[in-house]
Amino acid sequence: MKKAELVFIPRPSISHLVSTVEVAKLLVDRDERLSITFLIMKINFDPKVDRFIDSVSTARNRIRFIHLSKYEPDPNQPNNFFVSLIESQKPNVKEEVSRLVSRSESSPGLPTLAGFVLDKFCTSMIDVANEFGVPSYIFLTSSAASLGLQFYVQALHDEQKVDPTEFKGSDAELVMPCLANPLPAKLLPSVMLNKKWLPILISPARRFRETKGIMVNTFEELESQAINSFSNSNTPPLYPVGPMLNLNRDGDRDVQSDKYKDIGQWLDDQPLSSVVYLCFGSLGSFGVDQVKEIAFGLEQSGHRFLWSLRQPPPKGKMEPPSEYTNPRDVLPEGFLDRTANNGKIIGWAPQIDILGHPSVGGFVSHCGWNSVLESIWFGVPIATWPLYAEQQFNAFTLIVEMGLGVEIKMDYRSEFHLDGDENNIVSAGEIERGVRCLMELDNEKRERLKEMRGKSRKALESGGTSSTWLGRFIQDVVDPKHN
Repeated sequence: MKKAELVFIPRPSISHLVSTVEVAKLLVDRDERLSITFLIMKINFDPKVDRFIDSVSTARNRIRFIHLSKYEPDPNQPNNFFVSLIESQKPNVKEEVSRLVSRSESSPGLPTLAGFVLDKFCTSMIDVANEFGVPSYIFLTSSAASLGLQFYVQALHDEQKVDPTEFKGSDAELVMPCLANPLPAKLLPSVMLNKKWLPILISPARRFRETKGIMVNTFEELESQAINSFSNSNTPPLYPVGPMLNLNRDGDRDVQSDKYKDIGQWLDDQPLSSVVYLCFGSLGSFGVDQVKEIAFGLEQSGHRFLWSLRQPPPKGKMEPPSEYTNPRDVLPEGFLDRTANNGKIIGWAPQIDILGHPSVGGFVSHCGWNSVLESIWFGVPIATWPLYAEQQFNAFTLIVEMGLGVEIKMDYRSEFHLDGDENNIVSAGEIERGVRCLMELDNEKRERLKEMRGKSRKALESGGTSSTWLGRFIQDVVDPKHN
């Protein structure tokens, strides 16, 4: 019985951390030889991260968290914040891992270092793993198709010498192995179309190729085309182990609050599948003009709604959105009174509980991958309204590849974190149409979603596809000689 220790280095944002911790919990529950140490880089703007870590630390004895010393970014280099954060932490990581190794060498009963598991943003830590002579793996918090896209664009750039930023504004359609349908170039992630940001995407994709394997938060039945496209390519082996969801809501202290009870109570009073839920992720928010259009669109649709409405951070600040002290300030006059019987405005949203509630019949979403997986788990259809990162691409895969959603706007972009472009506004009419389309979805799509919901749950059961892949990953880590 050889005991093995994995060092996990996640991106320290809640959207990446939650699924990474879920996979760690499954690994230690599945095999008692495994222990996991998380090295957490501190960034100052998300208290949710600390609450989440505290709640997990107390619940698991073979998962521990070590906080690395805090990094103060160079205020003159906001674009390279993450790159410089990772670089600056290499000595700290080396120090902690050396401590771990020497402890295990002095006590034969302790696990030996078996490898690093890295977030896609932390690939430069492969250098540190190499110094210790252990393999690196990636845990990808996004989809298998988005990984295929990243490899495709990197190969296009490095091997075919094509500059992807030239696709900006073009009508080109791209044919890639990970998709069954050609992708309109206008749906490429903003970073791929931006000269300044492109290297931040190309460089990790190169390094992915050096790893010993990539665990992906997805399941075979959902993304068979994308997953199969890797089997004959020159990329590391893929382990589709998802969906990884925080169903027991670790770190959600608000679950005990009156706000939470109030939301639950309101949903209890609504008819079955009658409510459309609007939420745009941990960083999603809109300016006043767009908020008014959403309000008018919802009102005109006549459907019941639960809307997580949050205030954008001050211009130029790297902060998550905050709660409005008084939403009346940004909503159309009289809106709250006119919709008092069929709508509710909230700030923070207990998303897992909302999507799992029988009165919720549709979800207007930014198409972050966690939200996509949660909506499939609960069988709630999505109307797509992507904002940033690879969300336009997720919207495309959800609607065109999987046939599981409807469109509000597939090519909408929130460029706040790239070049400050002002957005085009999505009109009340488009929003009304999207909401009606979503809430009056045809039976064929509902059936397909119901089927995928069942498959997402089955994948994680013993003998299911994801459970089998997880077993294979453990075997490859603990007993690499069997390969």
